[in-house]
Amino acid sequence: MTRHRCPAALALVHASAALLALVSLCVTLWNGVHEGALALAFGLLVAVGELTRWSGPGVREIAPLGAAGALAYALLGESAGLPRTLDLAGAQGTPVGVSQVVTVVLAASLLGSVPHIAQGRSPTLDHLARRVLTVGFAVVCFQPLSHSGTLAAWGGPAHALLLLALLTLTVLCDTVLAAALAHARTGWPFCPLLRDELRATLGIGSAVCATGAVMALAVDVAGLWALPVFSLPLLLTQLSLGRYAAVRATYRQTIASLARATEIAGYTPAGHALRVASLSQAVGRDLGLTEPELTVLEYAALMHDIGQLSLLDPVPAGATAALPVEEQRRIAILGGAVVRQTGVDPQVAVVVERQADPCREQPPAARIVRAVNAYEEKARDAGPGGPLKALEELRLGTADDYAPEVVEALARVLSRGCLTLPGVG
Repeated sequence: MTRHRCPAALALVHASAALLALVSLCVTLWNGVHEGALALAFGLLVAVGELTRWSGPGVREIAPLGAAGALAYALLGESAGLPRTLDLAGAQGTPVGVSQVVTVVLAASLLGSVPHIAQGRSPTLDHLARRVLTVGFAVVCFQPLSHSGTLAAWGGPAHALLLLALLTLTVLCDTVLAAALAHARTGWPFCPLLRDELRATLGIGSAVCATGAVMALAVDVAGLWALPVFSLPLLLTQLSLGRYAAVRATYRQTIASLARATEIAGYTPAGHALRVASLSQAVGRDLGLTEPELTVLEYAALMHDIGQLSLLDPVPAGATAALPVEEQRRIAILGGAVVRQTGVDPQVAVVVERQADPCREQPPAARIVRAVNAYEEKARDAGPGGPLKALEELRLGTADDYAPEVVEALARVLSRGCLTLPGVG
C-alpha cells in the first residue's frame, strides 16, 4: 500500500519541533537544571506514560498519562515559593524556564519511546513533534501570567479556571496539529480528520485536561506526593482503553475471518473482500465519513459477498456486478440475513442488504461498497489498462447504477495513489 504524502508540511512541523528542542536543550545545558526533584518526578511520569502508550482503531490519544504529566509540568505555578520565569533562558534567581520544561519533556518522551522505536510501532517522530510543540505552546502561554503575578492575584477558583482554559487551548492546538500531520502523511481531507480528532478529544482528551490541571494545582499545594495519587485514575482509564482497543482489534479479525468463508468455499477470489474494504475506507475518508461510519463501512465491505454462500452454483470469479439486478438483490438480502445472525452492528446488515438497490435509495456506505466492488471486479478481469477501463464503465453507469459522487471520489483516491490493489493494474 502506498499513500500520497505532503513532504513540505511534514518537514515544516518536524523542523519547528526540532528547532525548539535544540534551542531548549542548549539553553538548559548552559544554565543547568533547576529544581531537580521536580524535573525528575515529572520526567519519570512522562516516561511511564510513553512506555504504557498504545495505538488502535478509534483511539486518538496514544499516551494520555504522558500528555497529562507534560502539561502539568508546563503549568506549574509556584513550588516552595519560587515563581516560574518568563524568558527562555531563565532569569537569575528563578528556577525553571521554558527551555527546561521542553527539554525534560522531550528527554522523558524519548526515553519512554525507546521500546516503541525498537519495535517499529506507531509514527513516533510525529508523536514527539506534537509533544514538543504542544508543551512549548502551553508553557509560553502560561509563564507570562505566572511571572507577572496575575495568577497569585486572582487565586482560588479563578486560578483553576485559567489553567483549564489554557489546557483547552493547548489540546485544541494539539488536535489541529494531529489532523495536519495525518493529512500530510495520508492525503486524506483535512476537515474530516479535524472533526474526528475533535470528537475524540471530548473523550480521553477531556480527562487529560482535567488531570493536567489538577496535578499542577495539587503539586503546588501538596508537593510531589500528589503525582502518583492523581495519576492513578488516568492510568486505570488508559489501561481500560487499551483493553478496549485490543477487543476491537480482535472483533475486526473475527469479522475478517468470517468474510474469508466465501474465499475458502471458492465463491470469491482470494483477497477480494480485503481489497474492497481497504479501497472503500479510502473512498469513505475522501467523502468525509465519520470514524463510526467508516467502521460500519469497513465491516460491510468485508462481508458484502457473504450472501453468495447460499448459492448452489458459484458465480464465475464471484463477479456479482455482472448478474441481473434481481439476482444481485436476492444475494444481498440473503447476505444481510447472515450478518444479522452474527451479532454485528445492525447498520452493517442494512448496508449489505441494500448494496444492490438503486443508488439514489441507498445509504452512503452501500453506495460506496457497490461502486468499489464493481470497480475491483471489472479492473481485475479487464487485463492491461483494467483500472482505467473499469473506472470509465462506472462513470458511464452513474445515471442508474453508481452514485456519481462516489465514482469521482474513487477516481480521486486512485489518482492520489492512496491504494494499490493486489492483482489490479
